[in-house]
Amino acid sequence: MVMMYPDIISLGELLVEIMREEKDTPHGNLGAIYRGPFPSGAPAIYIDTAARMGKTFKFTTGIIGVIGNDEFGLCIIEKLKNDEIETSQIRISEKLTTGIAFNQYNSDGSRKFIFAKGAAGETSPEDVRAEFFKNIKNLHIMGSALSISKKSRDACYKAIKIAKEFNSDVIISFDPNIRPEMLDIKTILEMSIPVLENTKILLPSGEEAEMLAGVNGSKNACQKLLEMGPEMVVLKQGKEGCTIFTSDEYEGQNVKGYKAVERDPTGAGDSFGGAFIIGYLAGWDFCKCGTFANAVGALKVESFGPMANTSYEDAIKLMEKKIG
Repeated sequence: MVMMYPDIISLGELLVEIMREEKDTPHGNLGAIYRGPFPSGAPAIYIDTAARMGKTFKFTTGIIGVIGNDEFGLCIIEKLKNDEIETSQIRISEKLTTGIAFNQYNSDGSRKFIFAKGAAGETSPEDVRAEFFKNIKNLHIMGSALSISKKSRDACYKAIKIAKEFNSDVIISFDPNIRPEMLDIKTILEMSIPVLENTKILLPSGEEAEMLAGVNGSKNACQKLLEMGPEMVVLKQGKEGCTIFTSDEYEGQNVKGYKAVERDPTGAGDSFGGAFIIGYLAGWDFCKCGTFANAVGALKVESFGPMANTSYEDAIKLMEKKIG
């Protein structure tokens, strides 16, 4: 089989999620029901969204990561292949099982995880092969991939270097995806700086923006972040939509979101990012990119499981409806 050289690449943790069916059901409840496995991992959700939304424009996608030699790993590969993602750079570990996250939802919007890392943190610089990047247009970095292990972090740094060598105009996008439960904030900031300095499009939540910038207020934080490397900061605001900050639109441009009946919020932010980058690569204006990303995020929220099966046409149909 001939390997495809993707336009869009992500790398990092691949895992499955096994999720409580009912809210407020502790993991320790004996006999309570879980659903799954669902293919997951922030880099995988991003690239799967980019693949589904990018088909119309013939953008190609690929991912670098590690799974175990087991049925959980196979179900991840099946989902990615079904959405026409290049999976040749996914390594199969014979020593570790595929990563697993058990997910509990609560009525207040919080989640509680039990995480068995397995092979999810095993992506290493040796897995990042230069040839794979020969047609690169967008490289997406996730904060979770920086946090999960040193070898994964070094793989991200190597990927940035290679991508920029192949294409000086490559769009490095960065979703901080900060997880204080994994590492302290100081360490997260230190590992994020080399990525921020090379980032063109940053996709934080309000809390993440404040943490990275070290200032209070999401607007002030996004303005500060523009001074730290990124050319554009896209503030993700959930049902409120998003606000786009650039050096020439310093105050930020708000793009309203869509009403959605929430079934599962997991992966909505990663889906938003994948859609926004597709719009950007397609040459759309910033407002249309934000509107498209808001629509894709809303559709994800209405779908159970981290990766939706919604299409570009589904997103366009929602965009034609009244916002709010």
